Amino acid sequence: MRVSASEHGLVRLFAVDLPSESIDAFRDTVCDADGDVIDWPLLTALGAYELDEDYIELFNVRDLEGLGLPGYMVQGLGISEQDVREDGNRLSAQRGWVLVVLSFAFSRTEQTLSPRQPLRWLGTYKEENARARYEPLPSAASKGAPLTPPKTKARPANPYKTVLLAILALPAAALALGLLFLWGDAP
Repeated sequence: MRVSASEHGLVRLFAVDLPSESIDAFRDTVCDADGDVIDWPLLTALGAYELDEDYIELFNVRDLEGLGLPGYMVQGLGISEQDVREDGNRLSAQRGWVLVVLSFAFSRTEQTLSPRQPLRWLGTYKEENARARYEPLPSAASKGAPLTPPKTKARPANPYKTVLLAILALPAAALALGLLFLWGDAP
């Protein structure tokens, strides 16, 4: 199973053939005294060398009561109903623990997976780009009234601008009057 560095939107699904009492040991990392991971059985079984545990899920199918594995894949993981329907009988029959690995779990690191016991590959699915559905609201009140453009009002004059113009106009008027008197007195 090849994982490219640019992979996105794929969901790999594996059955985990272990009894419930062994799941914690399979899921948990073993660290040394410095906190460095020295063993992670899940990583080893997947055959990966880079894995971000924030993008994996390990759960028992019975915890999906009422929804089932196919419903979880469609509603929880965003897989196309058509893709799930093709494997529906096999997925519905799945019992026990399953591992879901999203593309982001590989931290954009190219690698080749070689899954081995206790993992059993169930399928690889593409996340569907869900489109938003817009339906009209059921209430008549939601229809509202038709929109009309607002009436434009004349903007009132800016009083500061008016005062500024008056202050500038007064010296100009005084100068013009002074020139008239000077020319008017000329012989």
